[in-house]
Amino acid sequence: MDIDPLREIATADGFFTRAHARQAGYADRDVTRMVRAKVWTRLRRGAYVFTDVWTSLDDVARHRIRSSAVLHPLGDVVALSHASGVIRHGIDVWGLDLTRVHVTRLDGGAGRVEGDVTHHEGFWADDDVMTVGGQRVLRADRCVLEAGSRTTDEKALCLMEAGMRAGLFDRAALEGTYDLIRHWPYVRHLGIPLDLASPLSGSIGESRGNWLFHRSGLPRPEAQVEVRRADGSLVGITDWWWPAHRCYGEFDGRIKYGRLLKPGQDPGDAVFAEKRREDEIRELTKAGMIRLVWSDFDSPAVTRARLERVLGLAG
Repeated sequence: MDIDPLREIATADGFFTRAHARQAGYADRDVTRMVRAKVWTRLRRGAYVFTDVWTSLDDVARHRIRSSAVLHPLGDVVALSHASGVIRHGIDVWGLDLTRVHVTRLDGGAGRVEGDVTHHEGFWADDDVMTVGGQRVLRADRCVLEAGSRTTDEKALCLMEAGMRAGLFDRAALEGTYDLIRHWPYVRHLGIPLDLASPLSGSIGESRGNWLFHRSGLPRPEAQVEVRRADGSLVGITDWWWPAHRCYGEFDGRIKYGRLLKPGQDPGDAVFAEKRREDEIRELTKAGMIRLVWSDFDSPAVTRARLERVLGLAG
């Protein structure tokens, strides 16, 4: 069976262009017909994807493809930045506005909003620009700070900790870049999440927990604390530990159980094994345990009161 050349291009690049379609034998009216039939989806002027693939993707994967389609006609005069750069670096994101692709001008061009693209202007040095996956993008730490500057402190903290978790920069690099750009518009507020940012956060859920503790005025826990048996063998690593209050904490996310799965094991087995681990930690340490789930972050006052009771802080 012949392989559709447009499928090959879309598999490699994420999209194909009207020029590619013409080379494959499609006239302009054929392109229109394929879009109307919903076989193809138009991303932006002159760029298309296969609808069956597009509908299977999440917002992050779609933004990555749209970013590639934006860069295609612009060439080397721009680099991906802000949220688009964060995604190109493969950093976990939560809650960011992904409706527009963000690029920074490398040619001195003016900042502007043009269709589905926001063009940013600003100072950049040679070592600010790198190539990731064959595309120009600003350094990960700068992308994180610039994306964080246009969103809330909580989301900015999630970005900072996700970037450190991915090993793309350390705290010193993040602080150094912040010092260079702290007087830029919208950036100064990032000093608060930067003070909190830790490379030990294991997930977006844990980062949101760290922000909740801060905003609620709760004690800051230790992160990723090992619990071992008398023989030194590891029982597990807990997300949070409040030593003065003798309490452990865990973020309970669905993705977590996917990571815990062993070959042939189903999610129910993983949940049961996790409960046994928690029981053993309680028995060995005689400490308390609290679990937070995603919905707890949507009711911070209720969650704060619950944490205060468990930690023995309630008046």
